[in-house]
Amino acid sequence: MTATGYLVLSIGALLIGGAAFLVGRATASAKPQRPAGLTVADLMAMVVQSSHDGIVVLNVFGDVVLHNPRAEELGVVRNNRVDDRARRAAELTRQNGEVVHVDVSPLEVKGRMPEAVHATVKVLTDGFVVVAASDESDQVRLEATRRDFVANVSHELKTPVGALALLAEAVLDAADDQEEVRRFSAKIMQEATRLGTLVTELIALSRLQGAEKLPELSRVEIDVVVSEALGRSKLAAESAGIEITTDEPSGLEVEGDRTLLVTALSNLLDNAVAYSPPGSPVSVSRKLVNGYVEIAVTDRGIGIAEDQQTRVFERFYRVDKARSRATGGTGLGLAIVKHVAANHGGEVKLWSLPGTGSTFTLRIPAHPDREEQTTDLPKPELAVPVPTSAGKPGGEL
Repeated sequence: MTATGYLVLSIGALLIGGAAFLVGRATASAKPQRPAGLTVADLMAMVVQSSHDGIVVLNVFGDVVLHNPRAEELGVVRNNRVDDRARRAAELTRQNGEVVHVDVSPLEVKGRMPEAVHATVKVLTDGFVVVAASDESDQVRLEATRRDFVANVSHELKTPVGALALLAEAVLDAADDQEEVRRFSAKIMQEATRLGTLVTELIALSRLQGAEKLPELSRVEIDVVVSEALGRSKLAAESAGIEITTDEPSGLEVEGDRTLLVTALSNLLDNAVAYSPPGSPVSVSRKLVNGYVEIAVTDRGIGIAEDQQTRVFERFYRVDKARSRATGGTGLGLAIVKHVAANHGGEVKLWSLPGTGSTFTLRIPAHPDREEQTTDLPKPELAVPVPTSAGKPGGEL
């Protein structure tokens, strides 16, 4: 039996108990008094009042005879009157005796009101009808996110797959021209690499967001994470003529998964390199602030407008789509960074100014055995201070 079914039985028992009480009053004086204490009807009333679902009981005229506070929170009852959609559904269920499902979502969402409210309407007893409403906002948002994700994945996969098919056809047409074959083959390899990266990052993101258990966390040296991430990004930085500078080793440690942390920092470095002009500097700094290890990646790139900063951590979002295509970006790098930080109990913050550059700061709780430091560690000259109020998580380059 569903939770709604239990609630309906509870309400039925409450009404029947109330009727029995009224009938029993006529003969109460002839019977010995019952010991003081909670009755079944009292317990049922408490269940209804504390229910997470909105419960409304209507009489044959459609008047509200009983409702709990949750029904008002969901907007099903206002000023002791039931929503017209629920009232019409109650009339219908009286006529045919069948359970009716109705959408009673607010026509205009204000403040903290739920976005989606669905109700089940069924006959209770003797003309009484019960309306059980629940907040479905989270499920609706999750389904919308799932649809968007599937649509985005389909689009992103279609691009390199289509390019591979066209390039393969071009190779066949140019079979007698060795120079053209080499040129098209190089492009095929480039698209295949991009496709492989996209699939790998999709798998990584699904693991971070899904129910799959993350690796066991252990003591991780931040200096090792920085060193490995620099090694991964070295080739891309050299190709772009960009020098990545770092501060001195810090000796800081966190409780985490080294592979995931290296991946997150590598994504921040790759992002900085991809969106910086050739020859411009990129820096990495690390320090301990209020129990959190902060790793900041600063660039002198194109920067991010304020209205876009709330979206850069979204999957497949790109500030400059043309540049991202040219560099082979998948639009998943920053989304992975956000989820790696969240899975470590931390966050990623952003400070950026168009034409000046950006600073992404990965904040991870320090290892609990680490003694708190009150002074900041040295930073390279390039590093830009990150205002505490500037962090605006939200989308992906």
